[in-house]
Amino acid sequence: MSLSIFVLAYALGPLFWGPLSELYGRLIILQVSNIWFLVFNSICPLARTPTQMLIFRFLAGFGGAAPQSIGGGVVGDLWSPEERGMAMSLYSLAPLVGPSTGPLVGGWIALRSRWQWVFWSVSIADGILQVAGFMFLRETYGPHILRKKAQALRKSTGKFYCTAFEASGQHWSTYMARGMLKPIQFLFTEPIVQVFALYMAVLYGVLYLSLTTFVQVFTDLYGENSGIAGVHYLAIALGSTVGGQIGARVLNTIYRRLKARNGGVGTPEMRLPLLMVSATTLPIGLLIYGWTAEARLFWLIPGGNWTCIQTYLVDNYALHAASAISGVVSFRAFAGFGFPLFADELYEKLGYGWGNSILALICLVIGCPAPFMFYRYGPQLRAWSKSTSVEQ
Repeated sequence: MSLSIFVLAYALGPLFWGPLSELYGRLIILQVSNIWFLVFNSICPLARTPTQMLIFRFLAGFGGAAPQSIGGGVVGDLWSPEERGMAMSLYSLAPLVGPSTGPLVGGWIALRSRWQWVFWSVSIADGILQVAGFMFLRETYGPHILRKKAQALRKSTGKFYCTAFEASGQHWSTYMARGMLKPIQFLFTEPIVQVFALYMAVLYGVLYLSLTTFVQVFTDLYGENSGIAGVHYLAIALGSTVGGQIGARVLNTIYRRLKARNGGVGTPEMRLPLLMVSATTLPIGLLIYGWTAEARLFWLIPGGNWTCIQTYLVDNYALHAASAISGVVSFRAFAGFGFPLFADELYEKLGYGWGNSILALICLVIGCPAPFMFYRYGPQLRAWSKSTSVEQ
């Protein structure tokens, strides 16, 4: 339950932090949210009741959700479409490698020391990163940078300088309210966001379901102790890393070649051919994992899937990328919260073979048609949308 409540906060946090980053810039929101996480994560070991622990875990997760929603926007701010795939693959490693190595590291810390140090060690590492952020992190969001420059010019010259993003004349409260509702608006009005949010939710749910049952497979079926069984989490981390990095290079290569064939004009749909392949391979990996309970490298494929999907969303919604990704991250976090809750019952009633066969079927039905559909109809959907802003 402690894991699920933390992931539940990931469903609500992006709806708050993502839009704020488009109102006040990426820098201040990343710093404030990280301090928020640091404070409440440090308080968790001081909890005296299970209820207090769940509350502190939820609040810590709320702060920790910001990089999940803002990071994709930062990648879109800094890298051109031709270079974006590789940068996105590095950013996408965090939600895959972190959960897969955390249980292993945390297990050994708890074994060798007090359980409170599981939280305090994270806080120490996060504190170091926060100091580095104060020293080196800079603003990346173009409209906010222009807004600051206009304010400086108005102050120094006494003349009225106004950016296109300030010209609407709306009261700040109206502007903020609309910004906060933007991720929800994307989820309800943008078919691209809706479909990929559903697919990412399945991937995220399967990931967390596996993380909560992974040790059980090797202790129950292969008689390993919990410490040795936890080492198998490294297979997920290794597969995520290798898959993401290989996928990024292939993604960039395909994009450049298709752009050259199209007269030097790039489109978001040029991100999808790799997803067409990886989406069809993932269900096969789930079947192998379920029926042999041994094959763990199927996580090569989700690493590539996440890179393709997030890069495609950033290409489609450049200036609004944080809000679009916030909607997707929020929706997928609900799956990460819910899937582990029925994991034990699923495998107890159906076994690993049939249980993973159902998950494979869900991935097949949702994941496989999406890249083909958007490759064919993506331009029409962008022409219909009021929120897309494609960079070529």
